[in-house]
Amino acid sequence: MRPVRNFGAVLAIGIVMVTAACGGDGDDAAKGGANGAQAVVVQAANGAVTVPARPKRIISLAPTHTETLFAIGAGSQVVAVSDFSNYPAEAPRTKLSGFKPNAEAIIAYKPDLVVVSDDLNGVVKALEKVKIPVLLEPAPTKLDDAYDEIDDLGLATGHAAEARRLTGGMKAEIQRTVAASSKAKGLTYYHELDNQLHSVTSKTFVGQVYGLFGLENVADKADKATGGYPQLSREYLLKQDPDLIFLADTKCCGQNGATLPKRPGWSGLDAVKNKNVVEMDDDIASRWGPRLPEFVKAIGDAVQKVQ
Repeated sequence: MRPVRNFGAVLAIGIVMVTAACGGDGDDAAKGGANGAQAVVVQAANGAVTVPARPKRIISLAPTHTETLFAIGAGSQVVAVSDFSNYPAEAPRTKLSGFKPNAEAIIAYKPDLVVVSDDLNGVVKALEKVKIPVLLEPAPTKLDDAYDEIDDLGLATGHAAEARRLTGGMKAEIQRTVAASSKAKGLTYYHELDNQLHSVTSKTFVGQVYGLFGLENVADKADKATGGYPQLSREYLLKQDPDLIFLADTKCCGQNGATLPKRPGWSGLDAVKNKNVVEMDDDIASRWGPRLPEFVKAIGDAVQKVQ
């Protein structure tokens, strides 16, 4: 199974602040020192989680959240990240697994905050039993949820202002990219997750990103109660003949523009003949964090080329 590929359902994310009797905003309450540190409460998918002000020993078991923590300036507070957290390079990568989390191994790092995107092996309850705050921030179903999760991490780590600046910049960059590619409506596309022809439909987070451009997803008609991630047949894809092909399996499966014509029948596809095959970074195309605008730009650039 490939990592961080299934964008599951997400609960609505909200933020609640624990303030002193005299009041105060999120940034002030997150500060420590002489002003008196206040814990914060973050409303995550596992409920209201109380987090100490500016936690100093954070563990991230999700590559997307690792990227976010460093992007908002909380990198120095991170003591360990999961084995698949390969970006940024300075992240303290360990053998901790986000897919088969081991509570004892996590506890050994003495964390004061653990961030996960999935509650596997009952890790959330196991850590809560020993009073370790855990934020469950699952894969989002829409863009607003992705931005809310970044804001959650900002609040939890004492970097609320930085998180807001990050999401504001992301939104603006994505809007500019989409506006420059407004004539994409009517073009069809195929997004490939692996060389077994697994794809995404428009109901998934990835599919909704493509939907910003008005692109039509050839996988939508093939989805039959597969949760938005159907495995397409070669015959079906050849019949659909998409205008654009996006390969999100260049790293995992070694796929690129040169390998597609070698597949039976694929050399006749319009996207292959017209060189409208887009080689994507697997990680960027599967994560919903700070590098999301890069994913959007890759789509926008491809659309511009077709036009």
